[in-house]
Amino acid sequence: MSYNGGVVRIDGKTVLLTGALGSLGRAQALRLAAAGASMFLLDRPGHENGETFAAEVTKAGGKAATFVGQDLGDLAAAQDVVRDLAEHIGGFDVLINNAAVIINRPFMEFSIAEYEEQMRVNASAGFALAQAVAPGMIAKNYGKIVNFCSVTLNGVIEGYVPYVASKGALYGLTKTLARELGRHGIRVNAVSPGAVRSEAEDRVFGDRLQQYNDWVLDRQSVKERIQPEHVADLVLFLCSSASDMIAGQNIAIDGGW
Repeated sequence: MSYNGGVVRIDGKTVLLTGALGSLGRAQALRLAAAGASMFLLDRPGHENGETFAAEVTKAGGKAATFVGQDLGDLAAAQDVVRDLAEHIGGFDVLINNAAVIINRPFMEFSIAEYEEQMRVNASAGFALAQAVAPGMIAKNYGKIVNFCSVTLNGVIEGYVPYVASKGALYGLTKTLARELGRHGIRVNAVSPGAVRSEAEDRVFGDRLQQYNDWVLDRQSVKERIQPEHVADLVLFLCSSASDMIAGQNIAIDGGW
């Protein structure tokens, strides 16, 4: 990896990105591929755009991108798939735990099953996949793990109790993994995006999108909406040698919320 003249590159590095077909995931996949990475794009099995997007990422970076269809709700199966894949390719250099389930609903209306699903996909999967890739990283004495937390950890937004709880668990995982794996040359960090303009936003706030947009800008110091590409640039930095002395951090990218 290199950082020359302000241009961040991760040439020759192999990246496993979860939630690769969402707005944030797509932006990261294209940005990291363009910076020289070989991308493995994990998302739901049977996703109608999986192979098509992998071809787009291949074109963006010039290296073959691979779509990996796997349900993160099945933790043991997901761990086995990633462990086998890591052994087959000689290990991953980077793991990005980007996948998430998010539901907006009053606390008393959530079911236990919905709570458990968000904990599994948003937090427990990060644990399972870190275990799957860590042996290869330890063997190389180098690796990067980037976990996606959230600005909602500030506790000022209602209606996301299971989601925020899961992101809190992932933050704890980030801090403890950074301490435990750091001696093996593995840097573990988190990013906490604010209100990113995305398809998920359209889905959750579709009937009041302008009202939501105004509410977000009123709370941000910077009066522009965060785009997925902004987050992708931060993730690229954390995947590069430019961030080698950063570990155990949760970096906000929220427009000054």
